[in-house]
Amino acid sequence: MKKARAAVILAAGKSTRMKSSRSKVLHDVGGRPMLAWVKALADDIGVSKIVCVVGEANDDVKHAAEALGMEIAIQEPQLGTGHAVLSAKDNLEGFEGTVTVLYADTPLIRPETARQVFDVLDDGADVAVLGFEAEDPGAYGRLVTDGDTLTAIVEAKEATSEQLNIKLCNSGVISAKSSDMFSALSRVTNENAKGEYYLTDVIEILRGDGRRPVAVIGNEEEVLGVNSRTDLALAEAAFQSAKRLEVMSEGVTLRDPDSVIFAFDTQIENDVEIGANVVFGPGVIVRRNSIIHPFSHLEGCEIGENVNIGPFARVRPGTIMKDGSRLGNFVETKKAVIGKDSKVNHLSYIGDAELGENVNVGAGTITCNYDGYNKHKTIIGDNAFVGTHSSLVAPVTIGEGAFLGSGGVITADVPSNALALGRAKQVNKEGWAKRYHAAQQKRKNKT
Repeated sequence: MKKARAAVILAAGKSTRMKSSRSKVLHDVGGRPMLAWVKALADDIGVSKIVCVVGEANDDVKHAAEALGMEIAIQEPQLGTGHAVLSAKDNLEGFEGTVTVLYADTPLIRPETARQVFDVLDDGADVAVLGFEAEDPGAYGRLVTDGDTLTAIVEAKEATSEQLNIKLCNSGVISAKSSDMFSALSRVTNENAKGEYYLTDVIEILRGDGRRPVAVIGNEEEVLGVNSRTDLALAEAAFQSAKRLEVMSEGVTLRDPDSVIFAFDTQIENDVEIGANVVFGPGVIVRRNSIIHPFSHLEGCEIGENVNIGPFARVRPGTIMKDGSRLGNFVETKKAVIGKDSKVNHLSYIGDAELGENVNVGAGTITCNYDGYNKHKTIIGDNAFVGTHSSLVAPVTIGEGAFLGSGGVITADVPSNALALGRAKQVNKEGWAKRYHAAQQKRKNKT
């Protein structure tokens, strides 16, 4: 039978070191707020009830947590991690199952790692703590062990010189039966250097109750907490490094891996080739055998097979590129369908548009989709040819096989297989240029 699992996500920090008007847990890593990362982790590991602990002043976190479907508990005043978890006790009244404490500023813990916590509980442990081997333990709390049993977690400020030599450190993630967790928390005191109620004290308390705590070992980069802009940059770098290795292991070529930026949900199939300095915003899918050339930016779009993009292309949300289509240098698309084998190769803007198959769009073409109040759609049929420097004033439909002469301003629908000329008739004035230059030179000589 599946065991009930709840999570308490601590998000009540004041974010002082971020120097931001926005609470730190709402800052992005890989294009997703840290709070959303941790909510996703809880969902992935089978948590059925999530309580987010926020400070009274953290309205932005409160609203974000509610939007993500979490219950809210208020910690005020903020008297330490133990006090924070205890703030969620009323929310978990009557809950019988496992409670796991997670941190909204620790976004990169993988579900596989978190599941190990549940595995050791299923194997007979009463309390599980996620730890890691630190290269520089510094101010981290130390995990004191005796064989495979965790005997204590000692905060760095409370540690002896011998304990400070321990490299096994505390990530803060702890899991136990709800009844054990809150029983122990009710007995935690603030008799320590900080005058706070430490969550870590529950280990020794529960050991005194005859419970068996164990440590689970994770990767240091996974448990990186974010307190400053520097930490945020380190977390971003750790995410990007892991994501690059992931996509390359799945058969994607990165020509300059360190320069490619991914989002948390980027999906790329095998045999895709990605050039240097390509940026993926959230919501991008790239199908197999496509090529993304350098300095292109993609967000919220779906790229088919054998598609060619860039260099210097901007593919904005709502774009769908069908198999074999092409976007060239300095082309921008938004909310546009580019049909199979269609091409927009140079210096063009295609927005709120639908292109059929095998359409050719000449250089400098724009869809004039906005009238100052509303957006309007341009539809271009299969096999149409759009001449260079065309302006398509939407709403407008270009029929199948139509041909638009270069430099046209197209304001009305064009029938299938028709030629549309939307420019003024050319007038040549013989000798005008010679007379003009002579007059200008005469005026200049007088001055």
